[in-house]
Amino acid sequence: MILTVTLNAALDVTYHVPALRHGGTHRVSTVDERAGGKGVNVARILHTLGEPVVATGFVGGGTGASIRALLGDLRHSFVDIAGISRRTTVIADGTEATGFWEPGPLVSTAEWETFVAHYDALLRVSRVAVLSGSLPPGVPVDGYATLVGLARSAGVPTVLDTSGEPLRLGVAAGPDVVKPNAHELAMATGMPVGALPDAEELALAEAVAASDALRTGAVGSGALASRAPRAGAPGSGAPGSGADAGVAVVASLGRHGLVASTVDGHWHALPADALTGNPTGAGDAAVAALARGIAYRLPWQQRLADAVGLSGAAVVSPVAGNVTREDYQRMRRSATVREL
Repeated sequence: MILTVTLNAALDVTYHVPALRHGGTHRVSTVDERAGGKGVNVARILHTLGEPVVATGFVGGGTGASIRALLGDLRHSFVDIAGISRRTTVIADGTEATGFWEPGPLVSTAEWETFVAHYDALLRVSRVAVLSGSLPPGVPVDGYATLVGLARSAGVPTVLDTSGEPLRLGVAAGPDVVKPNAHELAMATGMPVGALPDAEELALAEAVAASDALRTGAVGSGALASRAPRAGAPGSGAPGSGADAGVAVVASLGRHGLVASTVDGHWHALPADALTGNPTGAGDAAVAALARGIAYRLPWQQRLADAVGLSGAAVVSPVAGNVTREDYQRMRRSATVREL
């Protein structure tokens, strides 16, 4: 199975109003609720594709109970905490959306230690572990680094999708794939990563340079690309075969697609057509494809075509972060993946 970790799970609440007026009183036409958090979104997409997946992380209070209930038949194994899980609130008026993100509950040292032991046990039946999203208060800033290290000891490949200091420390621990967006990549490396209008080649060159720096340890600590792959792990094939060896960086660049920096080479992946819709959840869909690619030992070209297909399907979906198999298959087949 694929294990997804959401340490800061949320109840996503969307209020639909005719128009949003600053300082005004609004009558809400409809309210949508769903279980949220980046790892939860990844799990939901994998579940839609029929992949065996289990979602874990922290939940607490009445909000946490709602998160569990809204997952339906998606398998989950969360750790309960005393604090109340956060909510994310979006006010949508049909033209734009305004979001309010709560920081999350305070996690005690004992609760963190309980989760680490729970996660370590789940690794024994996992093929890939996905570590996604922000850290709630109380979780050590090197929490993802700890989880990456435990997975490495268990022979389980990891995909890391976070930002800031947790990203820098997590990368230094040696995950198999890191999936930043352009802003996160720029912040992690201190290098420009611009998706400038009418400057695609410049944007790609910047993204490749920054991805290489993050992958090779030219920023942060450690020469990450030099680590040896785990014998027998799903990503431990020979170099040049499309299997993982060392850290790979797959950066999402919005309309410029995806750039991958790996020890096997560099690729650029794009959908066949410019997409319009809601990009919320597109990055999580790409992470789902990358985790699935590791589990099935797919070559990089196929992993990236899948990532373009799933992220594109998320953009065109009327429900943020959802995909249909039909959209995914259509966009995967038409995706362009070229070696740089």
